[in-house]
Amino acid sequence: MALNVWPLAASLALLAGAAAAHHGEGGAHPAVQPVQHRHAPAQSGGAQPYAGMQAREIKALSPEEIADLRAGRGMGLALPAELNRYPGPMHVLELADPLRLSPEQRGRMRALIDAMRAEVRPLGEEVIAAEGALDRLFATAQATPAAVTEASGTAGAARASLRAAHLRYHLHAREALTPEQLRRYEELRGYTAARR
Repeated sequence: MALNVWPLAASLALLAGAAAAHHGEGGAHPAVQPVQHRHAPAQSGGAQPYAGMQAREIKALSPEEIADLRAGRGMGLALPAELNRYPGPMHVLELADPLRLSPEQRGRMRALIDAMRAEVRPLGEEVIAAEGALDRLFATAQATPAAVTEASGTAGAARASLRAAHLRYHLHAREALTPEQLRRYEELRGYTAARR
């Protein structure tokens, strides 16, 4: 019985040797190349994902994010509203002509934008200050579990207040539009194809 196994074992050994020789000539098979995780260290000495961020004034915020917070820009905070048929006043006003907004609707959107900026800019400053305080705990080696919990809570509350403010203005904008304008807005923004 052992004699019958030898031909099979010999064949498998030959196949394994041929496969190894093939991969040795041309490197690993394209289908089995190792996957590089985006946060894993680069194998060839390339840049690390956070390299350079240590020079930021506030490590958790890029200069662009700080500028957006100070300018009162949305930064994607209102996506739950925007992508569920609650348009933002800024985008509505940008599409005023194809939406055929009345003079009253245009005035309403301008008023909403002005009120929104007046409300969210100070809230953005609160986010910047809270993230800065959290950053300083670590930068000055004063981070303790209690201090980090408190500072994180403050930063989280500031972000939540900012987000809620942006979302509320989407509610007000929707109230000022007709069902037909809402449908047209979705078309113009490219949302209807995805819903289908």
